[in-house]
Amino acid sequence: MLGIAKEQFIREYSKKVMDGNAVIFAGAGLSQRAGYVNWKELLSEIADDLGLKVDREYDLIALAQYHHNQRRSRAKLNEKLVEEFTKGVQPTENHTLIAQLPIHAVWTTNYDTLIEDAFKAQHKRVDIKITTENVAQTRAGIDVTVFKMHGDVSQPHEAVITKDDYEKYHLRRELFTVRLKGDLVSLTFLFLGFSFTDPNIDYILSRIKNLLGENIPTHYCIIKQPQLPENPSPESRADYEYELRKLALRVDDLKRFGIQTILINSYDEVTDILKEINRRSFINNIFVSGSAERGTSGFGLPRLFEFARYLGHEIIQRGYNLVSGYGKGVGTELLAGALEGTYLSASSMRERLILRPFPHSIEESRKQQVYSEWRKTMISLAGFSIFIAGNKVEPDNAAGVILGQGVMEEFEIGTKEPILSFPIPVGATGFMANEIWKIVSADLNRFFGSIDVTQEMVVLGDEKRPDTELMEAIFTLIDKVRRGLSR
Repeated sequence: MLGIAKEQFIREYSKKVMDGNAVIFAGAGLSQRAGYVNWKELLSEIADDLGLKVDREYDLIALAQYHHNQRRSRAKLNEKLVEEFTKGVQPTENHTLIAQLPIHAVWTTNYDTLIEDAFKAQHKRVDIKITTENVAQTRAGIDVTVFKMHGDVSQPHEAVITKDDYEKYHLRRELFTVRLKGDLVSLTFLFLGFSFTDPNIDYILSRIKNLLGENIPTHYCIIKQPQLPENPSPESRADYEYELRKLALRVDDLKRFGIQTILINSYDEVTDILKEINRRSFINNIFVSGSAERGTSGFGLPRLFEFARYLGHEIIQRGYNLVSGYGKGVGTELLAGALEGTYLSASSMRERLILRPFPHSIEESRKQQVYSEWRKTMISLAGFSIFIAGNKVEPDNAAGVILGQGVMEEFEIGTKEPILSFPIPVGATGFMANEIWKIVSADLNRFFGSIDVTQEMVVLGDEKRPDTELMEAIFTLIDKVRRGLSR
């Protein structure tokens, strides 16, 4: 086997993310998937100016230098950077998944703004380091720092692109080197969007090696491996075997830099990997979905509200974090219980209570779309989703009360493949929670795999059980899942 197993990587890296010791290093491939050019496409016109063919050139940094030498100016290079990296390109799903992770630093060689745009879309406060002066400055209240070690499209004249720029990097951008060294020693990097044949990657790897010598901790990279055509000719088979041999040598060589390789067959696997890392990284976060204006005969409103308060208390008391949309009837009691769970300082409250109250002053025509996006954001931040009741009064309905469709939508969002958030429906509370309990109980393997939660689900569906037993079933189920994921 050339690289390490995907599951091993997800398990190890997710733990680093949870511990606050993980970093993403984003390469050109991440932006290319969004629609931006790669290095060859960027420098194609530059090669034409020189009377060269970009497809026949391997040292593209030298190509940029030749153009600079001939023109005695980098104006054309600057124009190309602005032209190619100011197009109306939006962050991809992978950018969004990265931005949702609880990481505090991202390094990138990309000139575009997709990474920082994705973090801002998640309502995170971003500190962007473009120049050495930026690196020297410290800003308070920042969620994530983006180190743009090769510059930014907003300052093309300062971008690292020619051979001169690379050779003088340690002089002109020394503080980036110092900070990179510190992060490489103390944190775990995941290199994304690098084929490790990019023209700048050897410079980066040699810089790492020179900085740290043999004292390099484990880092990771994801690389797409060659694919054999369906009906290969002798020539295509020979090419495939050649590329495979070259890949094996590259994977072995990366170990010199402490980089373990995860091989994939398709770039779509990167999205699935990031989703799974997100799920495991937020395993300490519990989303509670529910609304209640009526109760059942065995779980009337007073008991339901007391149970919600009890649940909020236990989530915090047992060391978990609460994610809530502040559902009608349930949300107030849930939050009250969470606040009772332990004394929360202003700083810890921000970390342990992730509240996203639904905005009500929205045009009716846009409300459904906004609410759906709101739900997706909340659920993406939680490893578990607990469902309580789920009903609302509908005056035009003969029965006066209907099932809460929003609760069902939250269940469906969290359990699309791959499952983002493990569902824990408290069927005993009735209404939509009971409908979800029936769905989950009928197919436990789909939602929990080989983890046996049969007994806990039986308890959660029984309204005659005391609240203490229901609560214990919830957290026993959570403990079982956590142990299963750590194996």
